[in-house]
Amino acid sequence: MGEQKVRKITDKKSRADFIRHLLLDIDALEMMLDRGMIESDITRIGSEQEFCLVENNWRPSKKSGIILEEIDDKHFTTEIAVFNLEINLDPVELKGNAFSKIEAQLTSLLEKAKAKANEHKNRIVLTGILPTISKKELEFIYMTPNPRYWMLNDMLKVLRGSNFRLHLRGVDELFIKHDSVMFEGCNTSFQLHLQIAPDDFISSYNWAQAISGPILGVCTNSPILLGRELWSETRIGLFQQSIDTRNSSFALENKQSRVSFSKEWAKGTVADLYKNDISKHKVIISKDIENNSIEEIEKGNIPKLEALCLFNGTIYRWNRPCFGMCEGKPHLRIENRYIPSGPTVLDEIANFAFWVGLMKGRPEKYDDMPSVMHFKDAKSNFVKAARNGKESVMEWMGKKISVRDLVVNELLPIAREGLTKEKIHKKDIDRLLGVIENRAKSQTGSQWKVKSYRNLLKTLKQDDALIALTKSIYNNQQTGKPVHEWPVIEHPPDDYQDAHLVSHIMTTQLFTVNKDDLADLATSIMEWKAIHHVPVENNKGKLCGLLTKTHMSRFKEKNEKNKNIVVEEIMTKDVIVVKPTTKILKAMHIMKKNSIGCLPVVQDKSLVGIITIKDIIS
Repeated sequence: MGEQKVRKITDKKSRADFIRHLLLDIDALEMMLDRGMIESDITRIGSEQEFCLVENNWRPSKKSGIILEEIDDKHFTTEIAVFNLEINLDPVELKGNAFSKIEAQLTSLLEKAKAKANEHKNRIVLTGILPTISKKELEFIYMTPNPRYWMLNDMLKVLRGSNFRLHLRGVDELFIKHDSVMFEGCNTSFQLHLQIAPDDFISSYNWAQAISGPILGVCTNSPILLGRELWSETRIGLFQQSIDTRNSSFALENKQSRVSFSKEWAKGTVADLYKNDISKHKVIISKDIENNSIEEIEKGNIPKLEALCLFNGTIYRWNRPCFGMCEGKPHLRIENRYIPSGPTVLDEIANFAFWVGLMKGRPEKYDDMPSVMHFKDAKSNFVKAARNGKESVMEWMGKKISVRDLVVNELLPIAREGLTKEKIHKKDIDRLLGVIENRAKSQTGSQWKVKSYRNLLKTLKQDDALIALTKSIYNNQQTGKPVHEWPVIEHPPDDYQDAHLVSHIMTTQLFTVNKDDLADLATSIMEWKAIHHVPVENNKGKLCGLLTKTHMSRFKEKNEKNKNIVVEEIMTKDVIVVKPTTKILKAMHIMKKNSIGCLPVVQDKSLVGIITIKDIIS
């Protein structure tokens, strides 16, 4: 979606015109492949760095637009959320100190961004999912005010025909309905690009698919979303569901998500990969295209394949085939989209070197992946790595092996050989692959976050724990030390408290009862769990009343023998509520004025939490 001048398809003619150019681009690509017009005598690498902007209170910033404007550098661009930005690094020829060059440029550009962010009391955080993102920051108003994002949102909603539903289950569970694609804005990645020779593209692509599971397993950095401990790399499930255009029906359909790992090994040429995507996915946006790609080739020009590239930008394969131009020559590359941002620049460059080394060091026996590995094993490995990270057990060439052993004993030697073959400096090979080996033997970013977050929750409210975790991520990043050297947080810092809204201190793990439940059951639950306040919901799941310890006591005293009274008969029906964005001081005033000890917290008519005097005091 980097293309700016795009538009909705609003009529049959515009749709037909764009699809005609899309088909011409496929024909032109096949013509260029047949005539050897695509560059094959050089290998370049490149990357894209997405990062988060946070305010001094460690919560998402709204200032990406003004910071981007003041940075005034073509390497920087917007992302879908106003609290994210992206850096597009220059492509570098794969040789010598290529990775040191990329590392130096990335560090320099991040420092440039930090300087401007500091002027606005903002900080930069590299993390797959920012821990302090809340439901509030996923509302439409936090979408970057750019027509291309609005258009994407509108078209995906039209295709889906209903609101988006997110359901992820890990250690905790998150089940939520949402009215926009803004959950995509939670994801921040470090995307990797490797140029591939046309005649080796399918073998390289299938190998990239095969190694995705173990690579992801040792690179996970996104275990927490909205305070829930979900997958080791929650971005994978989150991104797929956040822009899923499929809708449920009574028919047993075989639709493929626009975000996918694919369903089978690739065959034929790169053009066949594109044909499969065109066959399975609707065109959702278009642009005005003047030149006919076939005619451009006949004139001796190189076509840009504008329709194909735009369409490809709306298909989010975790390993995406890309066509591009560099120095006036067309090339093919694979874009690795599953690597998360962070934990540090060094970790990211190490991930990059590991992937490129594996790609270039591919043993000959893996040239034909379908003959040595079932595709579903490769896909299963990827899903297991996303869910369980380094704790996963992979199916690898007919045997079961842990991510740790697979990476250390089999894949790192291949990566080392691949980087050596490309004449990468030995000092860089040792340094970067050493980071991967040490991480495989100790802890990943996800493991560090989970351990630290659990420790913080022993003494802190959820929101305070998320703030403390984010602050610690930032502080550790400033040291430049890779994540395997980060000390796990054992105790909260002295200055962690920054709560000022109800959402920052409310309890979200709630016991609720239905208005038609037996009162005896409800009061028993309150007694068993030592709960003083229980929200009451109707049959549609909406708040309709409140039970308190006072109600419980009165019921116990007066209705010892009557076991058929229901909750609705004893609850308070006139419930005073607040919103998550209500200030804590205002909530205190409301409680004092009305002589009550709790306030249910409601957003969009749905109960999302409860705040009590005890929460405020603690």
